[in-house]
Amino acid sequence: MSALAVMLIAMGGADIVRRLTVRLWVPAVVAPGVVVGCAALAGLWRLGDIVLLVLAALASVVWVTMCARAERSGEREVAPLVVFGVAAGLLILLSGWGSDVGGVVGRWPSWVGLPVEPDRLLMIVGVVLLQIVTGNQLVRLVLGSVGAVKPAGQPQPSDRLKGGRLLGPMERLLILGLGLAGQLAAATAVVAAKSIIRFPEINAQKARENGNLGIDDITEYFLVGSFASWIVALGGLALAR
Repeated sequence: MSALAVMLIAMGGADIVRRLTVRLWVPAVVAPGVVVGCAALAGLWRLGDIVLLVLAALASVVWVTMCARAERSGEREVAPLVVFGVAAGLLILLSGWGSDVGGVVGRWPSWVGLPVEPDRLLMIVGVVLLQIVTGNQLVRLVLGSVGAVKPAGQPQPSDRLKGGRLLGPMERLLILGLGLAGQLAAATAVVAAKSIIRFPEINAQKARENGNLGIDDITEYFLVGSFASWIVALGGLALAR
């Protein structure tokens, strides 16, 4: 599933760039550029690879464009999720067309003595990037699709739960790392610890309005966002394993 890994890397890189610039065309150009760069480094130049990588590049550009528009308008949050899911599903179903990872990426693990197959290494890089900005974007889209977040510029439930945008990637990366190390029990402890720490904080807040935000909005935001975040982490773990 090298093409899927390349798509995750492209989306992850484009999403990071989108947070660093206000020009939408920049991440839209970065995404296919990353796909081409990964193809060159991994030696993915067969006909089947090219077909899958074109799909990955198109999906990455559509993803970053639709995410930016949905974030500004607060509408059509489901559409980018559909694009992500359909593209990932197609790349998995058609993964038989792809070839094994070669090139620099194929030789590097043995050169440094890293006991991991090149295909798995590429996927691990993809799912790690998935947990950072792209993971936050997926969670935000899920929250927006159920009405738990507002368009950009309006008061958000996250205003009352500081550090969520930072804690989310850290939590997902920790779950992914523990899962790859075979410590799934420790990963569940991370989930439990977050609930134990956050719920008293939520319950301690008064049910007064913050703009249009009440305590019920914050509870919904926390629950939906947490479950969406855990699904992203566990989905990445399943792909990496």
